[in-house]
Amino acid sequence: MTMNVNVAVAKISREVPIAEACLDEALISVSSLMKSIVQARRETGVAPSTGQSTIARLARAQLSLVTATNDMLRVHSDLAKLAQIHAGMDLHEHCTDAHLESENVAKLKFVS
Repeated sequence: MTMNVNVAVAKISREVPIAEACLDEALISVSSLMKSIVQARRETGVAPSTGQSTIARLARAQLSLVTATNDMLRVHSDLAKLAQIHAGMDLHEHCTDAHLESENVAKLKFVS
């Protein structure tokens, strides 16, 4: 099934905020786990070195989520620019009315 530009924009527009929210939720979950691990270590009275390598790995996972969020925000910005160009039907100036006939619309290419 061929997807037209407006359908693609609508679908992506719904999915971007969901992906952003999922990254936030993952960061909250990892942060909560970090708090619980450090709190458990402190409150159970085990040696300060207990679980340190695990905490370091979790911190790297947390940083990876922050990096992923940064990348997702850049993707969002890139997609917004693409939508402005393509969903705005910014077609090349040399397209004639004949190009806009229903059987030819799928063949049009967007230019920037």
